[in-house]
Amino acid sequence: MKRLMTGILTFGFIASAPLFAEMKPKEAFEYMKEILKGEWKLSPKEKQIGTTGAHEHPAVKRLLGTDKTGVAYKIIARDSVLQEDLLPNTMKQMVTMYHCDDFKECNELLATHYCAKRNQPSFIFNTKESSKKRLVFECDTERSEVCDSDEAHVHRIILELSDNNNHLKSSYIVWKDSERATQHSIYHFDRK
Repeated sequence: MKRLMTGILTFGFIASAPLFAEMKPKEAFEYMKEILKGEWKLSPKEKQIGTTGAHEHPAVKRLLGTDKTGVAYKIIARDSVLQEDLLPNTMKQMVTMYHCDDFKECNELLATHYCAKRNQPSFIFNTKESSKKRLVFECDTERSEVCDSDEAHVHRIILELSDNNNHLKSSYIVWKDSERATQHSIYHFDRK
């Protein structure tokens, strides 16, 4: 993504502000397929910073700091879907499917999260808040009734990359009773 520095003359002084072009859905999808594919291991406990303790769940805790796969990304359906398999082979296993609304045009980047909460919220890529280091998906109220319900559901997905794209913080922000909950599924992963 291009970063432009601009000087703005305002009331006799110059202000410098970084401007970022919005990340377009097709660009984001191609980038996600390239940068996320493969297997990631759950980072050790001391690297699980800024979480609400989801890594302490008995089904997840046994993966901490091991070489077992904590999340895997695979390109399927003739390059049209990125499958995220979160916490495979555990009782907390969840799958998110990322895809374009139309493979050729890709006007919108969408996702469906198949949750351990036994619901399937739909998401839409947030072009304004996303960058190559922080990919944000919002619950899509147009496509998914659970987004407007009182039912506990993942309402926001944030994928943050660091350490030369070898570290991933995955945040599944939960809403319940139409407001942000206090417990979320937030995990840190390191590339295998």
